[in-house]
Amino acid sequence: MAEAQNTIQKTENLDSPSFEVILNALAGSVLILNQNDQITYVNVAFENLFSRSKKKLIGLYLKNIFPSDSEIMFLVKQVREEAISLTEFNVNFLDSVQNKRKTDIHISHMVEKEGFILLTFQEKTSNSKFHDKQNRDSASKTIVGMASILAHEIKNPLSGIRGSAQLLGYDLSEDDQKLTKIIIEETDRICALVDQMEVFSEHLPVKQDSVNIHSVLQHVKELAKNGFAKNIKIIEKYDPSLPDTLGDKGKLIQVFLNLIKNAAEACHKNGEIIILTAYRHGVKKLSADGREKTHLPLEISIIDNGEGFSEEMEDHLFDPFITTKEHGTGLGLSLVAKIIADHDGMVECERAGDKTIFRILLKSI
Repeated sequence: MAEAQNTIQKTENLDSPSFEVILNALAGSVLILNQNDQITYVNVAFENLFSRSKKKLIGLYLKNIFPSDSEIMFLVKQVREEAISLTEFNVNFLDSVQNKRKTDIHISHMVEKEGFILLTFQEKTSNSKFHDKQNRDSASKTIVGMASILAHEIKNPLSGIRGSAQLLGYDLSEDDQKLTKIIIEETDRICALVDQMEVFSEHLPVKQDSVNIHSVLQHVKELAKNGFAKNIKIIEKYDPSLPDTLGDKGKLIQVFLNLIKNAAEACHKNGEIIILTAYRHGVKKLSADGREKTHLPLEISIIDNGEGFSEEMEDHLFDPFITTKEHGTGLGLSLVAKIIADHDGMVECERAGDKTIFRILLKSI
């Protein structure tokens, strides 16, 4: 980003062919404003970022593409008022179709053009998503180790505690038996939690059966409509030409059951859940060693209009023991991340307006 800034700063004529070549060769999105915060130049990357042509963007004011209360507007104002340059990381903004995006941004004054401001955007896209996935895989590995410790070092002593509490209860008064009953119930609760953790300690390879993802989703929908989501409207938007995937049907059912259950719990009385499937080209995931690429064309999205999650929670949704539920264990989404990682897939989450979107990417046959 810094090299691009220096190159542009040395270019005196904004209308010169060489300037056009430099701008359009940059991977980052570039926007230039005049003294009145009016757009005077954009590169191809910025056109792609906002899905608008240069012809439509030139002449607009910055306030025409960013809300007055947006962080970007505040940063530009700060650069002008304090006569400084600045770099800000992980800045959130909405594009022209109101999709939430995240970018690193550098803003500076142009040396040869008094009052002109240069903005360079480096969007958080595939690289950051891959980094997020690596973090989730790391969290899964951490929880696998924790599961092994819990299984061997906690469950056995708990059995002894439970048995001792039962024996004590035989010789105690009715009031005191209430205390031993609490001990037994809490011991059982901890054992149940350990049993959930043991799921993460499985090192067996994933089944490689041919799985029709629509049959998985249909099964999950039936379970949901007859149980936790009976008062929630569920809309199916399926691509009927979607090919099968390779994997474990039972575990994939568990993934989408968790996601739809979370969506239903987040929804209010008039809640709505959309299950969307699509075939996407160009999404590839690097292997852990960075050598092989897995094509992930199957996209399954679970979209709800519930309360969603806070911005602070966004980067920790798949971490173990992180939950917004009053009685939640914080293991559901960690399990989702592990199962999808075991299937060589990816899981993403974002807020788009008033919608929460969990997106699963899987390989096809």
